Amino acid sequence: MAMESDDKYLRPRYLSVLERLETAVCHSGRRKEDVTLVAVSKLHPASMVAAVCALGQIDFGENYVQEAMEKRAEIEAMDRPRTIRWHMIGHVQSRKASIVAGAFDLIHSLDSIHLATALEKHCAVKNAKQKVLIEVNVGEEPQKTGVEMKDLDWLAADVIEKCPHLELQGLMCIPPVYNAGAAARPYFARLRELRDKLSASTGLALPHLSMGMSGDFEWAIEEGATFVRVGTDIFGPRPPKKILIFIDS
Repeated sequence: MAMESDDKYLRPRYLSVLERLETAVCHSGRRKEDVTLVAVSKLHPASMVAAVCALGQIDFGENYVQEAMEKRAEIEAMDRPRTIRWHMIGHVQSRKASIVAGAFDLIHSLDSIHLATALEKHCAVKNAKQKVLIEVNVGEEPQKTGVEMKDLDWLAADVIEKCPHLELQGLMCIPPVYNAGAAARPYFARLRELRDKLSASTGLALPHLSMGMSGDFEWAIEEGATFVRVGTDIFGPRPPKKILIFIDS
């Protein structure tokens, strides 16, 4: 019954996001397969993830390590036939690297040499490769995570030279404006420019840009996003954060 209720609530929301995504991709002159929708299921129950998965969604993003691992176990216990690709999009503390390393299809939020070193260490132990994006603080906000723009080359060089188990795929950002539509576009353009310069200097393709959320992903697509992270417009408002469970993520 819960699954049926979730479907009735989520189906129109999900299809609306897909329609917006397709329109934005078409308007930008890009191909549909160039942009991947990551459904951000942070703080939403596994039953809702399963319902959206049943609609055809494959990529899901989580912000908190403990919640992500518990939710994944619930989904696996449901024996869902469709493969899910899990993305870690939230800040990862270095002491959580042993859990995260090799456990996600893509980590969007690599933001320090300390974290890169910890991920490399645990990937080496597990003999696992881990795809990563470097999170860049494009708004230069001191309260936010993400490497400072001036330190991007330094962090990228460390990953490339000292972390053979990490595969650098590109960059990620969260602009300083929230749900502000076109106002976020200059920050998306800035991330694209940083990626292009880094690609030229390193010789790496760096194919991915993770940028754009519910209120601005159309403009992110215009600026070259390959991953857009949409939560609220699919799942609805998030329930209150369970501080005692997730504060240490």
